[in-house]
Amino acid sequence: MRLPRVKPEHAPYRLGDGTIRLGGALHGIASEITDADGWAWTALTLMNGTRSPTEIASGLRSRFPVLTGEDAEDIVETLLSSGHVEEADPSPCQELTAQEKDRYSRSREYFRWVDLTPRDHGWEPQVRIKTARVLVLGLGGSGSHAAWALATAGVGRLHLVDPDVVELSNLNRQLLYTEADIGRPKTEVALERLRQTNSGVDVTVEKVMVNRSEQLASLVDGFDVLALCADRPREPHGIQTWANRACAKAGIPWVSGGYNGPLISVGVFGPGGPCFECVRAGIPPQPGADYAWPGATSASAGLSGHLVAHDVLAFVTGTMTTPPGYFHGVTLLDPNGHVYARYASRPHCEVCS
Repeated sequence: MRLPRVKPEHAPYRLGDGTIRLGGALHGIASEITDADGWAWTALTLMNGTRSPTEIASGLRSRFPVLTGEDAEDIVETLLSSGHVEEADPSPCQELTAQEKDRYSRSREYFRWVDLTPRDHGWEPQVRIKTARVLVLGLGGSGSHAAWALATAGVGRLHLVDPDVVELSNLNRQLLYTEADIGRPKTEVALERLRQTNSGVDVTVEKVMVNRSEQLASLVDGFDVLALCADRPREPHGIQTWANRACAKAGIPWVSGGYNGPLISVGVFGPGGPCFECVRAGIPPQPGADYAWPGATSASAGLSGHLVAHDVLAFVTGTMTTPPGYFHGVTLLDPNGHVYARYASRPHCEVCS
């Protein structure tokens, strides 16, 4: 990093005991530094985009003669690697066109805020989205919203799979369809709408019912992430179990979303974490847990689909802050109803142990 500066959104503040907080406590990316001597605070103050790391370390030593050169360099390097600091004079990004930079400028601002990996120019997450290959299975309530969000985000290749046609009862919650589309295959309509939404995304479709585990294993081949928004066949031993095993064999992550009335729940699974079957085994059985209940609104379906898209993008960009292997979500009727469930891998699990 040539000219480091603290990201404006991560501006540090100091507590009475000298502890420094960076990143904002409410944003889920906060860090705390114990700094009784004021060394880190001084280094952060010097990181204003006008000094090199060597100059910052030199300035730190001049203010604190007790520090050795190695001490000062270590402090600076630790802060540079924290993710709360960015390059004030970024190198140019060659992988995106000027039009793409304009289109995704707000996305860049979002990712530079949440990304805790030091970058050269801040466009790296968007470049990864551009080269990503995502399979969306199911284009109903969750899937239609997820597909739209992934297309607008600029996912390079988006393959959509669904067996159904548009019905009138779909239109209270499924984003991509209108009354004029009733009777048409959902894949056909989704292809038209998403190409109109973002011509820079390679959208392909397949009108097929996935009714065998081997079929799903074949579908995920060649993709980076699976967005599973289909709920048939039901669990136990249904499509989520198939996805769990197919994606584990392929070595790719997957995200599964659905809604059970006011309960919106999304599963996030992938290499390095407990698998779906292990986490599911730890959750007490409850009615409707397989999302078999039909009640939904555009809001509940939209939340589910957009949480799926959010987690897919977190996998693609490398900005996921929690290792995979959990369910999360919200209960709409309870202001404190945050959902989070994680259980360790079972000792003899064939998939993840």
